[in-house]
Amino acid sequence: MDPWLKLSVLVFMWFSFNSQLSLGADTISANRSLSGNQTIVSSGGSFVLGFFKPGNSSNWYIGIWYGGKVSERTPVWVANREIPVRDTQSSELKISDGNLVLFNESKVPIWSTNISSSSSSSVVAVLEDSGNLVLRDGPNSTTPLWQSLDHPTHTWLPGGKISLNKRTNQSQLLISWKNSEDPAPGLFSLELDPKGTNQYLILWNRTTQYWTSGPWDEQARIFTLVPEMRLNYIYNFSFHSDENESYFTYSLYNPDTISRFVMDISGQIKQLSWLESSKEWNLFWSQPRQQCQVYAYCGAFGSCTEGGLPFCNCLRGFHQKSQSAWNLSDFSDGCERTTKLQCEDNRTLTNGKPDKFLTSPNVKLPQNAESVTATSISECESTCLQNCSCTAYAYDSDG
Repeated sequence: MDPWLKLSVLVFMWFSFNSQLSLGADTISANRSLSGNQTIVSSGGSFVLGFFKPGNSSNWYIGIWYGGKVSERTPVWVANREIPVRDTQSSELKISDGNLVLFNESKVPIWSTNISSSSSSSVVAVLEDSGNLVLRDGPNSTTPLWQSLDHPTHTWLPGGKISLNKRTNQSQLLISWKNSEDPAPGLFSLELDPKGTNQYLILWNRTTQYWTSGPWDEQARIFTLVPEMRLNYIYNFSFHSDENESYFTYSLYNPDTISRFVMDISGQIKQLSWLESSKEWNLFWSQPRQQCQVYAYCGAFGSCTEGGLPFCNCLRGFHQKSQSAWNLSDFSDGCERTTKLQCEDNRTLTNGKPDKFLTSPNVKLPQNAESVTATSISECESTCLQNCSCTAYAYDSDG
């Protein structure tokens, strides 16, 4: 073979292989899908869309993450957060029947934008430099059919909004990941108060409120219980309300700043900015301020210590219910008894010793605590011992 011809073949093969790694454009169209290592990149290079695998997980997800200056891969949006794929080469994200649809390795659709489109052949999905993935009826259309900023996962990007639909009384949620390697919806969520008080709430398990921002002060342009906002030189918040919805949105005073809000697996809402000098995310503030103020953060029979690392430990006589979950910063399963109580075990006394109580100071009563009249602390203890569903007791001077 002519050596020049051999060189040409090698160069062509190398170019063809690398062209499969990145589509080099910001658009998915009817004749251009995405699979394997392929990505699309926003026009300014700020964001990337493609398959990613969090941590040491074996699962793959379609997500958007920072590009450009941010060297640490940081997902800001996940499409199939509850249904991962295992093989990216045979999975495909493409335009199908006017929607953007993710097909898994078995060619089964597992995620879709799920909207009605009048002219499916012209629909395109464009990744904008704001991190917004927009579905449009043609590349020149200005009205989005669907956009990812209206469906946030755990990250609130500039230009996005967290809203309350006044017609349905449904709040748009910002929901934490389950753990550091699983983007499935976790236990902690941020929402605009459905009662219309113009304040944000953080909920545990979508039911139990454990933090509020306080009402919005339009004149001071801060939430009344977030005084740190007075020092905020990064974000410009604004509130909007009409007959259909109420929502907050924000922009950056300096458009060159890279910053975001995250509903973290810690149960805290965090404000983070990228520091180019140190190549890392800088925490500006978090709420609640203290980790141990997060409701049920350490799970059943877990003890939270503000000054310690890790924050969570098991009470004496208990061990982690799931060590693997704790390793991923998911403490929600809490702890379980190392030895059963007598009332849980029909056998004779363990080692011939009766059940006893361990004093645990500075602990709040649970939300569903029951009260029983007792004339003394010993009577309170005896009453609890006789009821196997009683796990702890507290006694005060009023009996």
